[in-house]
Order: sequence, then C-alpha cells, then structure tokens
Amino acid sequence: MEVAGLPISPSQRGKLISAGYTTISSLTSLSPHHLARDLNIPEEEAVQILGAAASHNSRLDTSDGGHSIVNGAQTAWDMFREEQSSLRITTSCADFDNILGGGINCKEVTEIGGVPGIGKTQLGIQLAVNVQIPMGLGGLGAKAVYIDTEGSFMVERATQIAEASISDMLEYNNHLAKQNRVCQVKFKPSDILENIFYFRVCSYTEQMALINHLEKFISDHKDVKIVIVDSVTFHFRQDFEDLALRTRLLNGMALKLMNLAKTFNVAVIAGHIPAQIGSSCTGTRMSEMHT
Repeated sequence: MEVAGLPISPSQRGKLISAGYTTISSLTSLSPHHLARDLNIPEEEAVQILGAAASHNSRLDTSDGGHSIVNGAQTAWDMFREEQSSLRITTSCADFDNILGGGINCKEVTEIGGVPGIGKTQLGIQLAVNVQIPMGLGGLGAKAVYIDTEGSFMVERATQIAEASISDMLEYNNHLAKQNRVCQVKFKPSDILENIFYFRVCSYTEQMALINHLEKFISDHKDVKIVIVDSVTFHFRQDFEDLALRTRLLNGMALKLMNLAKTFNVAVIAGHIPAQIGSSCTGTRMSEMHT
C-alpha cells in the first residue's frame, strides 16, 4: 500500500517519498527517532506519522471480519506450467534466446549489466522494436516504454533497427507463404517508432516519479508489453552521501518494477553499470535488483 493513502499532510507525504519511504510497509519497523532523523522533522511529528501508518495497517488486518487471509498458494506444477506458457520477446540472437530459455520473459525483471559501450542500449532498442513483431510471426504485436536516464537513446539507430526488423519480417513471411501460411506485414519504420513511448529523465527524483506513474500509464496503454530502463542506477551513482537513503530508494524502485511486471504481464529490462567496472555480465535474469 502506498504512503499516498495515509491520512497525513501533503508535505509529510512528500518528505516520506523523498526519503525513500514510498510504501506503508517500509515504515513498520522504524522508530520515531529514526524517522525524525531521515525526514528532518520533530520526533513528535514522526510519532504522528508512524501512528497513522500503524492505524492504517490495523484497519487492513481487520477489514475481513477480524481475520487476515493469505492468498496465492499454488503448486510447483502450476508454477512450471505458467513459466512454460509465459510470453517471451526475442533478442534477435538465437544463442542468446536459448541462454534465456526462449527470450526475455514477461512477468519478470531482467537485468542487463556491463561496462559502458558493451551494448546495453543497443539491446534495449532492439527489444523495443522486437516486441512489435506480429503474433503471426512469433512476436507479441505490442508496444514499448523506453526510459532514458543517460541520454543514450538514438532515434537514428532505432530507425536502422526498425528497417532491419521489417526486412527480416518480410523475408520470414515469404518463407511462410511457401507453406501457405501468410501473415500481413504492413510496417513502415515510422510505425515502429510511433509504438515506442520515450521518456527522458534527468534526475533521480524524476525517475522515481515516472516509475510511480507507470502503473497508471500501462493501465491506459494495455498493449505495452515491455518497459526498458536505461539505466536504472545512472542517477544514483554519485552525489549520494547517505548510502542508506540510496539503498531504500533503489530497493523501493526494484519492488515497484517487479510488481509492475507481474501485475501487467510485461517484461521489464533494467540496465546498469556494475559497481566494479572491471567485471561485466551480459543478460542475467534476476528476481530482484542488487544495489
């Protein structure tokens, strides 16, 4: 549950979000002294905020006849079948797809890490194009959200990839025609570019605000099947003396992205530069983002 639902003042909500406390659950184990220090507010005010959070949690626990109910249990067989039937997006590299179990999975956050210049942006743009491949050609026929934190997105490169993708689709369609299986391919590069929703963010506060807005955006654009964040840690790599705040913000963002992936059955790609530049990994699927 978001802190926006708490019965507190707008300025208090703003301070909570700026300090990385975006959910009510993130307040449950805090002391008034700790919260007062993080928000730079009097301890009495911190007690009021924590009291409002505790009261809200208590109402949620007793909203169903005083009993809390845990849902969501499923068998391992159900989980296996769900994974086997999950939607996947091709990377346009057969070997890479095989390593990933058939491509980039929807309902998951996939981290693409590596030193600058290794090709993270290239792969992100490729996926934003590939998600649009029609279903008749093995794609999802969907749209993409591209969040650019570094200013590295190049529309010229996106156009080149779109042109190459259209060429590949036409060639594959000709192959299907020989088997009396035809899928209409009427794409132009401009059509593909129009299906990529591009957001440029220039600070970590803008990035957090956009991540918080994504749920509503995807609710309004249900044909979006991939969200690319290039890169998720760029604005968090400097000017952060308070490492605890940095960790809270990144963990909160990771949680929101994982919930987004599961709720809307979308693939989330999180690009980042490893803390140790000497090490690199290219395409590791993960269940949570590391800081």
